Amino acid sequence: MKKTIISLFLVLAPVWVSAQRNLGVRPTGSGGPMMPEQAAYDITFYDLEIAVNPGDSSIVGTVTASATIVHPIEWFVLDLDTVYSVTGTAGGTISAPIDFLPFERRGSRIWVSLEQTYQPGDRVRVQVKYHGRPRIALRPPWVGGFTWAQTPSGLPWISLSCQNDGADLWWPCKDHPGDRADSVALRITVPASLVCASNGKLMNVTSNWNGTNTYHWFVSTPINNYCVNISIAPYRTVDTVYTSVTGETFPVTFWVIPEDYDRGRMHMPLFLKDLRFLEERLGPYPFRADKYGIVHTPYLGMEHQTLIAYGNEFRLNEFGYDWLHFHELAHEWWANLVSNADWKDMWIHEGFATYMEALYREELAGDTAYHAFMKGLSGRIANRKPVAPRTATSSTEIYFFPPDYTRSDTDIYYKGAWILHTLRYLLGPQTMSKFLRRMAYPDPALERVTDGSQCRYATTADVLRTAELLSGTQLDWFFDVYLHQPHLPKLLTELKGNELRLRWDVPGGLPFPMPVEVQFGETRVGVDMSNGEGRVLVPSGTTVIVDPDDWILKARD
Repeated sequence: MKKTIISLFLVLAPVWVSAQRNLGVRPTGSGGPMMPEQAAYDITFYDLEIAVNPGDSSIVGTVTASATIVHPIEWFVLDLDTVYSVTGTAGGTISAPIDFLPFERRGSRIWVSLEQTYQPGDRVRVQVKYHGRPRIALRPPWVGGFTWAQTPSGLPWISLSCQNDGADLWWPCKDHPGDRADSVALRITVPASLVCASNGKLMNVTSNWNGTNTYHWFVSTPINNYCVNISIAPYRTVDTVYTSVTGETFPVTFWVIPEDYDRGRMHMPLFLKDLRFLEERLGPYPFRADKYGIVHTPYLGMEHQTLIAYGNEFRLNEFGYDWLHFHELAHEWWANLVSNADWKDMWIHEGFATYMEALYREELAGDTAYHAFMKGLSGRIANRKPVAPRTATSSTEIYFFPPDYTRSDTDIYYKGAWILHTLRYLLGPQTMSKFLRRMAYPDPALERVTDGSQCRYATTADVLRTAELLSGTQLDWFFDVYLHQPHLPKLLTELKGNELRLRWDVPGGLPFPMPVEVQFGETRVGVDMSNGEGRVLVPSGTTVIVDPDDWILKARD
């Protein structure tokens, strides 16, 4: 029996990457299996001192990495793009004066000799001095680097993006998502005519003798390397104070180029409306100790912690909100509060953030808008590789298709959102709401915390455990079929007389006891599929609709 499709007005989801976009170029990559020399230490703090020169598109930097040793180590290995020259390295223990250390440049890695073997528990710091012209972003933010643009008045408008390439595009670091610094200090020097926006709190601005200013920023909470960011322009700021659902207040600032200041001011109330919805659904904004910031960029957007990049040209959709802002703001929970320790679990960032937009449309315009959004996503699912592989994966491998890794794979967005859509059907709306909040804040007490201990890593196994705990049911079959292999189950139906027979045809014969709703006339019944198949009697002469609201992620006819 061919499935009858309910007619809905189709609203194509305006998500920020077109399905299977062919970029023509590939990122340099980030993450993957961690080398032993980097697994041997845990980063605690980065201190970035960088001067940006728009005149020749160059930077000069000194970066100090502080770390705790977790395995005996005599080499301290950092990643840095090959476009830079390293002029010196130094280091020693945290408590001792920093001293010269020899280094070797091996491709995109700097091997610093510690000149002794440090033991587990020792605390060390390593400093690198470097300079050069950063890689230019060819397709920001997908293929990253610096963007050296100009405002309409011809003044410098500089931004950078490095999610898929890694933060080693602009500073020496341990380029792996599994080791976030507990805090980061940035001292960014720019021409005095420009403003530098960055993560965390602005501590002060120092005027220098040579016509430059140094902006001192401090991030007080753990932060992903790729989320450490700067944007530089003759910015004006739109400032307000927001009252969180906790009752606390914190600053909200929008750095906008002068030509768009009025539009930025008009958009601020809409940004705050997005913030309120996400707080109410997921718990309080995680980084109240610092700020919430939006920075106007010459590229589309990115979820830089406390400073999301915004370049959607102030466009509102038919529901009256800016989808780009909403998506990047959702990442403050799904990416910055809850982070993957390996790129193999990146769907937790992108799938959850995409699904939040479906819930926002439901809040604004009801069930029809929700289901239309999900329908718009369904045609963009590729099913060519697992959404959540079981082994360590690089950013390039999770975001792009082999063999050349220039064509983007958006299943971590769209299929990830659909997996959550189907999970809602299975758990019920109330349990699903609890699930989302407990994924963000496993312990309600953490909703009052702002010192950084609210931040955590999560894996796909954590998502499974949370769903099972709240539902009281075993769900490994659901995750095995939808996340750990690429192909979708197919629902086979056959009407024999008055009996409708249903059977799941599942890749690899995996168990899949997904119950199915069937409608005939005005009646709806749930068909138990505990053994992968089920039957239901239907009245003669009635039209049968299987899965009438299209809740279940399955192969299309």
